[in-house]
Amino acid sequence: MNKIYKKKAALHNLGCKVNAYETEAMGELLKEAGYEIVDFTEKADVYVINTCSVTNMADKKSRQMLHRAKKRNPDSIVVAAGCYVQTKQEEARLDDAVDIIIGNNKKQDLILAIEAFEKDRSQSESVIEINHRQPYESLRMTKTAEHTRAFIKIQDGCNQFCSYCIIPYARGRVRSRPFADVLDEVKALAANGYQEIVFSGIHLSSYGIDIGETLLHLILDTARIEGIRRIRLGSLEPGIVTEEFASELAKTEKICPHFHLSLQSGCDDTLKRMNRTYTTAEYQKSCELLKTYFEHPAITTDVIVGFPGETKEEFHATEQYLKEIHFYEMHVFKYSKREGTKAAVMKDQVPEGQKAERSERLIALAGEMSEEFRKYYIGKEVEALMEEPLWIEGRRYFTGYTKEYLKIALETEKDLSNSFVKGRVTGRLAEGLYVMVEF
Repeated sequence: MNKIYKKKAALHNLGCKVNAYETEAMGELLKEAGYEIVDFTEKADVYVINTCSVTNMADKKSRQMLHRAKKRNPDSIVVAAGCYVQTKQEEARLDDAVDIIIGNNKKQDLILAIEAFEKDRSQSESVIEINHRQPYESLRMTKTAEHTRAFIKIQDGCNQFCSYCIIPYARGRVRSRPFADVLDEVKALAANGYQEIVFSGIHLSSYGIDIGETLLHLILDTARIEGIRRIRLGSLEPGIVTEEFASELAKTEKICPHFHLSLQSGCDDTLKRMNRTYTTAEYQKSCELLKTYFEHPAITTDVIVGFPGETKEEFHATEQYLKEIHFYEMHVFKYSKREGTKAAVMKDQVPEGQKAERSERLIALAGEMSEEFRKYYIGKEVEALMEEPLWIEGRRYFTGYTKEYLKIALETEKDLSNSFVKGRVTGRLAEGLYVMVEF
């Protein structure tokens, strides 16, 4: 017998993996309340847009999606949730497209907010002063949109206040999810067939500092959960990679040696202006520790080019430093002013043309290093967690990822979704994709 739904709801996510987790968790709340979840392009009774505010452009995109939802169904309830609301509360309040405003740390109240609005159809809001100390918001999932790996939010907020970043003002101070609550969600996901979990957070490295725990302790306990075969970590600060951290992870077979260490610049003077809390020497030591304890770890990073005051010499220092560390992947960003941050009013803003030129150089370098990292695996035996089929020139492949996040393709007619396959890498099939022969 088909389930009868009382109403339809559509959700749209903007921004990071933490936002994506929260969007899916809000989707589960709506399902539990009896809503049918439909695609955002369809007509719905309720639209929930989980907004982003990391850049001025993110604010603009958030506003666009809110207006798009109201235009799709003028009679719908449009919910603006998340970071844009938190940083631009008055602007969101005056927006005719917005019916309900829900800030960060209040998304768990989504259903209550909708029910309250339905009583008198007047704009309602649930936004707290995020910069005051808040408890960790209780959101959780049992299933995710991903079929093989599950992203789990375990931490929120940031205490760093980098000079270019608005996030501490949007997300507030560090808040860690209770230890037992994380493990309960991992167990529930494992029971639903997920074999790989990815821990994520706004400032993941700070997990536990407010509750007397550590990220390392959580990882080691998670590794003991039956059914979980891989543990992958989100973005880390280099300072967390100590001798103990690297050595203990290396003893844990389930750990994926795929580490995203946030860098931003390879020049110490630039790092100081960014208010980053490490030097290039300290960062390099963290990378060397990972390379000592893992055979061929995939180390990835973020780099900002054209930060205020970045001279040709400083950019050159960054470029040389990146070559020395030799990353698997680099995400290169041109510095973009963010209103409300110290960097936005700094002197010596770099012209857009120079930013573009520097960005192009580093993107080309990133491509070269990434291909070199992948070629290392030709002729080697690997194990991949398979995800989905792919057709290339009329031939059917199944694709998946190794622990190092190397994308692998195996020619087969079988459905290998969510299964582990061992084989030997034989060569490059397409850009960023290598072919494997099964044992």
